[in-house]
Order: sequence, then C-alpha cells, then structure tokens
Amino acid sequence: MTDVSTTLTTAIAAEPRGLIGRLSYRLGGSDVKRAKEIERFLKFAVVGTIGAVIDLGVTNILLATLLRPANSADVGPERLAASIGFTLAVSSNFLWNRYWTYPDSRSRSLIWQLFQFFVVNVVGLGIRYLVLGLLEPPFGNVLSNAFHGLTSETIARLATNGAVIVALVIVMLWNFFINRYWTYNDVK
Repeated sequence: MTDVSTTLTTAIAAEPRGLIGRLSYRLGGSDVKRAKEIERFLKFAVVGTIGAVIDLGVTNILLATLLRPANSADVGPERLAASIGFTLAVSSNFLWNRYWTYPDSRSRSLIWQLFQFFVVNVVGLGIRYLVLGLLEPPFGNVLSNAFHGLTSETIARLATNGAVIVALVIVMLWNFFINRYWTYNDVK
C-alpha cells in the first residue's frame, strides 16, 4: 500500500501547474507557495507591461491627435494626456490582476480593491518621479563626462531613459509587494 500511496503522491506533486510550478518541482522545491508567488509575480510583470503599453500608447495618441500642444511651452495637454493614459493603464492592470493574477481574491468588494490598487499605483507614480529626479542629473553627468561627442539633447534622453529603467524596476517591485500584502492579502 505504501508503494501505491507514494506513487500517487508523486504523481499529484508532479502534476503540471504551469511552467513555474514544474520548474519549482524539478528543482527539488516542494514549496508550492513559493512557486505560486513566482507565478503571480511573472503574471504581474506581464500585466504591468500591458499597462505600460496602454499608458504610453494612449498618451502619445492623444498628443498626436486630440490634445496636440499649441506651442512648445504649453504643457497642459501633456499632463492631461499622461493622466488619461495613466488612469486607463491602472484600470486595465487592476482588472487583469484581479481576474488573472489573483483570481482567488474575491473576498473584498471590487470598489475597495480598486481603491487600494489605485492608491498603491499613485504612490508608485510618486516614487517614479522621485527616482527620476534623483537619477537623471547624475546619469547626465556621467554620460557627458564619458562621451564628449554627444549632443546635450542626446545626453538628456539617455539620462532620462536610464533613470526610467531604474524607476520601472523599483516601482514594479513596490507595486507587486504592496498590492500582494495589502490589496490582495486575502489570497493564501
């Protein structure tokens, strides 16, 4: 009887639960919780990527069509377009995370979870602005000292892009962990 129960236990444990679950099992990890959290993190990252495409896409489409700035000093349309893009991206991310990343998180009301998710993302946006403000100047200095032939416009763009990449990683980690342990803490 022990051979049958051992075989059955092994077969149940080896049941494919997605790539991450199989990988965790093959690496000798019977820690299903850890595998599930890794799977959630990867899903969260995919959802965040979709949100970034929505945010940037909507912002740029609005600026190219409906909210075209009248002149280069007019920053009102950029802020409005960016706000609309951000709001649509957060809404999309919330729905994808609620129904795909955390499908077992339904003990709270939809409105309460949306509020929590939105608060976390607004704080994340603040973190992004802080990181950009802190890193753009030093990145620009390093680039201008290292590459004397680059124009100031190119240096500014490269410095901004470098700071944005660092900010994206920091904010993604912030959003994942705070949402996991506050917004979706009803998931085991």
